Amino acid sequence: MKPVRALVVASAFAVLALAACNTVKGVGTDLQKGAEATSKAIDKATD
Repeated sequence: MKPVRALVVASAFAVLALAACNTVKGVGTDLQKGAEATSKAIDKATD
């Protein structure tokens, strides 16, 4: 997967996760999951 495409996919995931949360704790969890997905996508793109 191209690096830019991977970043776009990870960003889209993060936006959708944030839109789905209902509580402050949920925001923290969603941000963490989004950051993990972004990190994984970047790792895959750089391998």
